[in-house]
Amino acid sequence: MAPTSNPSVNELSYRALVWLTYRLAATFAVGLPFVLLVWSAWRRDAMVLRLLGLYWKVASLMGISVLLLVDERPLGYLTAVVAPVLMVVSVWFWVDLNEELADQPAWKALPLTVRLWRWALSGFGVISVAMTTTGLSCLQGGQTTNCLAWLEAPQGLHGLAATVFDFIFGGQWTEAFAAFVGYVALVAYLAGLLQWLLIRLPRYGRVAGDF
Repeated sequence: MAPTSNPSVNELSYRALVWLTYRLAATFAVGLPFVLLVWSAWRRDAMVLRLLGLYWKVASLMGISVLLLVDERPLGYLTAVVAPVLMVVSVWFWVDLNEELADQPAWKALPLTVRLWRWALSGFGVISVAMTTTGLSCLQGGQTTNCLAWLEAPQGLHGLAATVFDFIFGGQWTEAFAAFVGYVALVAYLAGLLQWLLIRLPRYGRVAGDF
């Protein structure tokens, strides 16, 4: 009996780790930066607003991944690996913003919280990449228990979004439409990234400026 129970235990443990990854994302990749965005807007801190503006542009790839996984599109597993890497890079990459943040008094609440959040986000990024990499085996469209574990949270969010969409607009927010929006957003994201790599990066380097 013991050998037959091991796979079930392993699957439950893996599912728990997947859900932990999603909860960490909700906390450190969505919740905290949103609070910091509102806080910095209230305090009118231009440096933090620029940093978070750049972060949210990059972090939109995570939302695109969710849209693709709603309809079980394999590409969503790949973008889910890339997203946390780019998100972490986006908060450390800019030389001018790093210098402005370093010049802020260590005891000031907002800059201190931003510093702590950057390190927490970096830790989340390591955990997220380690976990999402295990989902790359699902790129071939696998329907294993481990693959399905990655779909639970996106499809749960989709159910909530569909209910709200139907209540407000009286229409249907289907899985296929969510994936279509995800693909369109991904094309726009890649176009913006390519424009930055070919034009802005060679010209301005690691200076954020007004970007």
